[in-house]
Amino acid sequence: MSLAHGRPYLAIPGPSVMPDAVLRAMHRASPNIYEGELVEMVRGMVPDLKYVAQTEGHVAIYIANGHGAWEAALSNVVAEGDRILVAATGRFGHGWADMATGLGIEPQVIDFGRKGPLDPARVAEALAADTEHALKAVLVTHVDTATSVRNDVAAVRRVLDETGHPALLMVDCIASLGCDRFEMDAWGADVMVAGSQKGLMVPPGMAFVFFNDRAAERRAAMKRVSRYWDWTPRANPEFFYQYFGGTAPAHHLYGLRVALDMIREEGLEAIWKRHETLARAVWAAVDVWGSEGPMSMNIADPALRSHAVSALRIGAPYGAQLREWTDSRAGLTLGIGLGMSEPDDPAGTGFFRIGHMGHVNAHMILGALGVIEAGLQALGVPHGRGGVAAAAEVIGGA
Repeated sequence: MSLAHGRPYLAIPGPSVMPDAVLRAMHRASPNIYEGELVEMVRGMVPDLKYVAQTEGHVAIYIANGHGAWEAALSNVVAEGDRILVAATGRFGHGWADMATGLGIEPQVIDFGRKGPLDPARVAEALAADTEHALKAVLVTHVDTATSVRNDVAAVRRVLDETGHPALLMVDCIASLGCDRFEMDAWGADVMVAGSQKGLMVPPGMAFVFFNDRAAERRAAMKRVSRYWDWTPRANPEFFYQYFGGTAPAHHLYGLRVALDMIREEGLEAIWKRHETLARAVWAAVDVWGSEGPMSMNIADPALRSHAVSALRIGAPYGAQLREWTDSRAGLTLGIGLGMSEPDDPAGTGFFRIGHMGHVNAHMILGALGVIEAGLQALGVPHGRGGVAAAAEVIGGA
């Protein structure tokens, strides 16, 4: 017998759970893409996007996923043959570096491993060694979706300022925007990239590149930027189609309008606090389960963990077995251990991830944890008892 019949719960770290109101807004006939309500709606959502990013700068909208945002950001400020510095703390830092390589850019990668954050001192050393200022940008992943580590963006800005290095600070907030606290202007980021499918609670298909005046000046000095990736007409369109380099993604935009309204209504401070509390509930359960078993958080220090996603180690093949059980028997889909293979576990079957980002609340998290605890019991995985009760204490005390 399966208990999975009913509404499924996709608890992977993106695409996140889509609010019913967002889906209803998207379920409509195609609108006029040349004039009328769609045109006015898009103009009105630009300030709300900047609010989520906490910036007074500029935003360019792309019909793309996060990988498209990576390429768009690089294409506007880094030329073929230029060098960049990449602080990699997991799969997605390396992914952005690989995107740069494909554009003919030379990435200098500092690999900080998969269990901890970047070290600003090592970034400072690399910048100080670049006496000719050949490095055009420093790339940082705020939250790496694979490892669930959260990096200190403001610390990298301090390092850039202290060394007097002119490189742009470019930040990947695809997993963190609208979940973990991020303040673009206050933290000194020059460029930030994000996608629609995580904290913004809209299906995959839209990407965003935020940039300040300093980055705009770098763009103006570029010899060539492809027509499609060029952020200048997107951020300052003369005609509506220029927002998107062509036909507008109308249905995504209707969904985004509703999602931004929801974010405004709750308020960013409350959203950040909600994500923090729900994340601590997950961690409390894992601490109990791991007290008498193989489960542990990938990032040991809670202060360095994302509030949007938790990466867990449980040992091969328990991770894969647990994910299969929760999905087929209880309707809960957990995330794979992405980029977390090890010599004795090349497929990464000893890892899994829990997404707790976007449109999630207390009963959803407690329900997911209850299913995981049931799966541990059903599979005979050694674990401490009372994980869900520990999570309930966190939520009850919030």
